Amino acid sequence: MLGLISGAFVGFTLGLVGGGGSVLAVPLLVYFVGVPSPHVAIGSSAAAVAVNALMSLANHARAGTIKWRCASVFALFGIAGAFGGSSLGKIINGDKLLALFALLMIAVSYLMLRQRGSPGYPAVRLNRENFPRLAGAGLTAGALSGFFGIGGGFLVVPGLMFASDMPILNAIGSSLVAVAAFAVTTAANYAYSDLVDWDLAGTLVIGGAFGGLIGAAAARRLSKMRGALSAVFATVVFAVALYVLWRSGDALGLIHHTAKSA
Repeated sequence: MLGLISGAFVGFTLGLVGGGGSVLAVPLLVYFVGVPSPHVAIGSSAAAVAVNALMSLANHARAGTIKWRCASVFALFGIAGAFGGSSLGKIINGDKLLALFALLMIAVSYLMLRQRGSPGYPAVRLNRENFPRLAGAGLTAGALSGFFGIGGGFLVVPGLMFASDMPILNAIGSSLVAVAAFAVTTAANYAYSDLVDWDLAGTLVIGGAFGGLIGAAAARRLSKMRGALSAVFATVVFAVALYVLWRSGDALGLIHHTAKSA
């Protein structure tokens, strides 16, 4: 039941404000559902994200918003990054991994508050100029996605816009190609090490589908408030990140070590 509630909440926030909602899945599984292992929480979350991304991808494909060639290059290089990132994540101490995850959440809240000003170029195509940028951005986003077991849409969307100058509408649709590929790679890597609770992942998917419908309906009613809703949600993500840092046993030591290294 707690897994269904968590999935519904994540699905609702994704439907309401867009990318960034799945970053809450791991903290919910660890601190609300009570999954004892952060690694199992990450593996199970990645499996659920993969299914949800594939379902959303089908909807965007029918709408014709996907730039398939650009998205494919981004995803292919990102798969290598996701495999490397997820392999590294499995061997990191759980408390340290949660502390790093919290720092990523702070970055997510910042990116959600930041406005995207460029309208983009609707007729963008894969070419020699944007290929290296797409490959590099895909590799980086995939590595972070795999390391933390998240969909990474909040990284992929601006990454695609930066690398190819595509409009945000196309970037959102195209990002799902990469998000699905990253999540499948991460989930498979964790499943190989028996770090996926498939029953829990299934409840997240069911709850997420239900919550997503409610969130999408609410988004249509509150379309004029999307900016304010995103700001509120970014604040929630930031607050949860501080809570995760506080709960993580190695958080203060990690922050001290990072500051000392800098």
